[in-house]
Amino acid sequence: MTKPVSGDFSKTAGWLDWFDGPAKPAFTLPAGAVDAHCHVFGPGAEFPYAPERKYTPCDASKADLFALRDHLGFARNVIVQATCHGADNRAMVDACRASKGKARGVATVRRAVTDEELQSLHEAGVRGVRFNFVKRLVDFTPKDELMEIASRIAKLGWHVVVYFEAQDLPELWDFFTNLPTTVVVDHMGRPDVSLPVDGPQFELFVKLMREHDNIWSKVSCPERLSVSGPKALNGERHAYHDVIPFARKLVETFPDRVLWGTDWPHPNLKDHMPDDGLLVDFIPHIAPTPQLQQQLLVTNPMRLYWPEEC
Repeated sequence: MTKPVSGDFSKTAGWLDWFDGPAKPAFTLPAGAVDAHCHVFGPGAEFPYAPERKYTPCDASKADLFALRDHLGFARNVIVQATCHGADNRAMVDACRASKGKARGVATVRRAVTDEELQSLHEAGVRGVRFNFVKRLVDFTPKDELMEIASRIAKLGWHVVVYFEAQDLPELWDFFTNLPTTVVVDHMGRPDVSLPVDGPQFELFVKLMREHDNIWSKVSCPERLSVSGPKALNGERHAYHDVIPFARKLVETFPDRVLWGTDWPHPNLKDHMPDDGLLVDFIPHIAPTPQLQQQLLVTNPMRLYWPEEC
């Protein structure tokens, strides 16, 4: 069924809507598991999409997100500001406030944000800001502005989430390693998984984490990275084989600095829309022991987003 977009908006042509009726995962998540990377879109009639957006999605509400959380067996969410909302964080903040403490947020802010606005975001549950360097998704923000924002949010104990593509790491290295906070890299820096896991491209990312113990990684989004599949569809519980060695290497090498998330509702996928229940079954392939699963899904996200409960 085609998902609607409400308000005065039209979906981007060819937009893939999130999967209806996901399977129940075969993998049982540990108690207290956190989906540490997901989004909400609108609804557009209530939370309009940003004029400068690069895409217009279908609506994906907080109620939809929380229903998925409960269906998959997660206890909590980390809701990352979607680029279609720009720096208007109202939809994300509304979802965090409605979660009754079961969600934290990662915001997008501009240099003009006031201390009072940052404090209000903190009270709503925001614990980080996202810097996006994927050129097809956002317009360039000067690095001096980003560094100024990072310095301000460091005082609140927040961290910086960075999204980039592997070929851009060399030019971003100095910026990342000078950030005054914990730095969380989205989706392993989007490696080319057709290259060797021990080849120079991914080894550069491993070197970044090895040399800088404030840098974490999300080992998420195999559906974005996979080249040879198979896809998490039609009951396939062994999906995205080609991504497993990359994610497993990070989980086993840096077990206390990895996170996992669904990326629901999977913005801007072009090839297919995964079944989120089958996507959860990717986890035991990259974190094969109960101890690694506990660290990836509970210990690490709680330490980063709910430290007061640890």
